[in-house]
Amino acid sequence: MPQTINSAVHHELLIKKSRFIACVQPMPDRASAQKVVAELWEQHPGAAHVCWALLAGGQSAAVDDGEPSGTAGRPMLDVLRHQDLEGVLATVVRYFGGMKLGAGGLVRAYTDSVAQALLKADKIAIIKQRLLICSAPYAMEGLIRREIELAGAVLNNVQHQDHVQFEFSLPDTAADALIVRLNEAGHGRISWITPDDE
Repeated sequence: MPQTINSAVHHELLIKKSRFIACVQPMPDRASAQKVVAELWEQHPGAAHVCWALLAGGQSAAVDDGEPSGTAGRPMLDVLRHQDLEGVLATVVRYFGGMKLGAGGLVRAYTDSVAQALLKADKIAIIKQRLLICSAPYAMEGLIRREIELAGAVLNNVQHQDHVQFEFSLPDTAADALIVRLNEAGHGRISWITPDDE
């Protein structure tokens, strides 16, 4: 099940005099991630590299920022994917210590700094929600309200016109079962409205 993190977490590694300052934080999209990276450059003007990886709403990125190809951004992205994270940015600011680490050493350094930061993270499961809208005769209002409450759905809006219209949301995994229950209880008198038709 995909997860995100609650707040930013940090970890610092020192390997052969090179400093790797990692931060993993919630991030909605690529534009926001690029803004954070630009701010890191302002905060760390003496850094050799600011490498980063992003998984957010189908947008992903793996940026080596001058490190040998595939030694920084990709390993960081792999850590995020391996932990099934979504809506998360990982950044690592590197101050070069004068000793080369080699490709394997760089991959380990970037992987470990992000993985160690994530050990401190408060992870939250992402539960996909579905918006449902239905319309029914007034006589069924009580029944529909009870079913919505029993299903643990959140009632967003109720409109009283010719019929009563309910707008509610619930975990996607529970939506189909609730639709079936309401259709059976309503004996064909409940109509469903696609949210786009609103």
